[in-house]
Amino acid sequence: MASKAKIEKQKRNALMIAKYADKRKALKAAGDYEGLAKLPRSSSPTRLRRLCQITGRPRGNYRKFQVCRIVLRDLALDGLIPGMKKASW
Repeated sequence: MASKAKIEKQKRNALMIAKYADKRKALKAAGDYEGLAKLPRSSSPTRLRRLCQITGRPRGNYRKFQVCRIVLRDLALDGLIPGMKKASW
């Protein structure tokens, strides 16, 4: 499980990305790479990482459900995800 500090940092980075999105788009369109380099590093969307919305786990996440594989399996076994059931053959 990710620490609370890591989760809060992700939230701050998401806000910074939204703040600089228009400026970054304009600089990219103009081809001003020096201007892009002067922006904060955390304002780049590639620095944002997908975390599990329940546990904060950084790996093995499903984009559609926004949860990690372990939580997805638990939710499916409990019947909380419509149409999903454990495979058996």
